[in-house]
Amino acid sequence: MRDAYVVGAGQSKYGSFPDESYRSLFETAVQNTVSSVDHGIKTSEIDEAYVGTLGVGGRQLGLPGPAVTEHVGIAGVPVTRVENACAASGYAVRQAVMAVRSGMADVALASGVEVMTDLSGDAVRYWLGVSGETEWERMSGTTFAGVYAQMASAHMREYGTTTEQLSHVAVKNHANGAKNPKAHLGFSCTLEDAVNAPPVADPLNLYHCCPTTDGAAAALIVSEDVVEKYTDTPVRVAGVGAASDRVGLFQRDTYTSVPAAKSAGESAYEEAGITVDDLDFAEVHDCFAIAELMAYEDLGFCPAGEAGPYIESGATRPDGELPVNTSGGLKSKGHPIGATGAGQVVEAFDQLTGRAGDRQLDDPKIGLTHNVGGSGGAAVVHVFERDDEVIDA
Repeated sequence: MRDAYVVGAGQSKYGSFPDESYRSLFETAVQNTVSSVDHGIKTSEIDEAYVGTLGVGGRQLGLPGPAVTEHVGIAGVPVTRVENACAASGYAVRQAVMAVRSGMADVALASGVEVMTDLSGDAVRYWLGVSGETEWERMSGTTFAGVYAQMASAHMREYGTTTEQLSHVAVKNHANGAKNPKAHLGFSCTLEDAVNAPPVADPLNLYHCCPTTDGAAAALIVSEDVVEKYTDTPVRVAGVGAASDRVGLFQRDTYTSVPAAKSAGESAYEEAGITVDDLDFAEVHDCFAIAELMAYEDLGFCPAGEAGPYIESGATRPDGELPVNTSGGLKSKGHPIGATGAGQVVEAFDQLTGRAGDRQLDDPKIGLTHNVGGSGGAAVVHVFERDDEVIDA
């Protein structure tokens, strides 16, 4: 199979935008993606497109892919809507990589979009709940905050994880998000703020939960045959891993891990030919603070049960041994369901090409993105590598 490269990536601002539509947000993301390509690209050069979206609120549930691509002038190409809950556009990226690697496309657009803030709280909880097990979770009244609260309670009980350790996730990610002009909640907070926030689903409080967000994001994936036409700073898709699991948390053997994410991570590392020690940064799926801590353990950043001390040590801050969620993560940057996975790729692309502004790390070469659907029914992990050999060629 051919190598696949990211040559451009961009997003809209994340937040609440009553004057925007899913089409206009998508247009902004595509425009920013196209403008990020070093040597330029025309949308007419795109061979294939993938659009991740849950369809919160029921808007354009049928054919949302063509509905947004036609709006930005991508006409006539195959467009596939990808729905895997919160991992929708992470899987859209995977599909684009597969199309390029297989030879079906030389240029593929991977993208995602969601509008969530124009609904009532009850309606949002309903639409989030459809990504859980319908009969025994959503219809019995369980919310996603409630599901992740069960995970947090189990982790606390089994490993001694504390509220303060959960709160360190919020403090770190808000500090990062405060440097991100695209972030929904672009402000910092103190540990005291995070520890003493109002409860949402015990033991999770407001600062342990990400916001509902409007936004769109996209990336352009191209083959090794055309990469030099578009950029002098290519980012190679070094490894991809994906897995699924039972949709309901109650159906799984563990409440303190996301097995699908662990499996996806192992596959991505193996394909990339690296170990966790080779990573320079990671963007992980922190829909709730406990999700970030479990990601540390599932991806091998630290042993099982040690995520609490690991976050407290400062290891995942920008100046730590493995910076995590330099974008602000879902907690601060925001979580527009269908756009989240592609948005993580935007941060990875920006870091590896030196475009991350005030968040820029010192010469990163390898980064990881980790995108989880629902409470773990699906997961996808990508490893991205700055390809100096192509740059020097």
